[in-house]
Amino acid sequence: MCIGQVGNLLPHVTLSANLAQHLMPAWGLSAAEGGMMASGYAFGYMLAVPVLTTLTDRIDARIVLICGSIISGLATAAFGIFAEGFWSGTIIWSLAGLGFAGAYMPGLKALTDRLPAGDTSRAVTLYTSSFSVGVGLSFLVAQLLADRWGWRIAFYVTGIGPIAMVVACLLMEGRRPTPKAGRLLNFGPVFTNREALGYIFGYGAHCFELYGIRTWLVGFWTFVVAHQGAPSWLSPVLMSFCFAVISMPASILGNEAALKFGRHRAITVVMIASACVAIAIGLNATAPAWVLALLLIVYGLTVPADSGALTAGMSAAAVSEHRGATLALHSTVGFGLSALAAWGTGVALDAAGGPQTARGWLLVFIVLAIGILLGPLALLWARMARLEKRLL
Repeated sequence: MCIGQVGNLLPHVTLSANLAQHLMPAWGLSAAEGGMMASGYAFGYMLAVPVLTTLTDRIDARIVLICGSIISGLATAAFGIFAEGFWSGTIIWSLAGLGFAGAYMPGLKALTDRLPAGDTSRAVTLYTSSFSVGVGLSFLVAQLLADRWGWRIAFYVTGIGPIAMVVACLLMEGRRPTPKAGRLLNFGPVFTNREALGYIFGYGAHCFELYGIRTWLVGFWTFVVAHQGAPSWLSPVLMSFCFAVISMPASILGNEAALKFGRHRAITVVMIASACVAIAIGLNATAPAWVLALLLIVYGLTVPADSGALTAGMSAAAVSEHRGATLALHSTVGFGLSALAAWGTGVALDAAGGPQTARGWLLVFIVLAIGILLGPLALLWARMARLEKRLL
């Protein structure tokens, strides 16, 4: 499943990886327009995931996973063939996000349905943290192909990746869930589960920060290279790849810390630390390249360190018969805020002077810091509910 997910993620940041260097100059896009186009992926995901993930409470999640993987790959290739500007690019990339809605959380459901009873947090964390390996390869492959053969080739090739998950699904045994009555989109029981909601809203804050930095990481490092200079080997390709790949050990270690010290405490510390690092990067946007490289590596550790713990906490807090609906809301909130992050940071960048100014990047990182600091507030709200129950 983890190998299949890496294949499914090969298209994931193909647009973001080529946005600042290729697509924005070719189509004359502003940062806000570029951010909006990137947010189309998360928006398409947000619209489809409630139906597709909740559907896994009724049919084998493997079926949804196969269909979503195929749509994701075809839409990515279609972007390379048909995209000619802002509107066509946004529409096609939204379809790719819609496909991925059937390929990520339904994949988690397919996995957890087949795990033995007991604590599944390590398995869930391995699955969620392998996300980072796939994103790292997406950054690497997409930029190398675009720099050498053009950005359209990058979309053609990365669109092949989801075949890996299709193969994994075909090798997987079938598993039909227990038949359920009632409405398909019944989130009522999820909204009454305040403990799960705390993790869901915390995950939304995490996704806001993560998607925002992934959308503009290549653009930011391009600014650094142009204004502060950097060794030729310290390229946007290398920085974005390293930033993504170190997320996997960071997420695993973050979950281990959560198991040892408590999920709420560990996640809160990580989120506050991440906000501090974001502010430090923004304030030092004109510092030497090696200083910013070190800060970005630290940020690459803090941004994903809460991911596995948040998803494992949500999964543990979910009521078993409503796990699909809980996963659906988890993803809807996460990717809804992801869409807001890509567009909002682009607007901030334009408002403060554009991608060629240090002030513009300072505002971007301030927006990211504010977003992640909402996470501890969500966890505090959930913890207060638990204390109220004990007092009653």
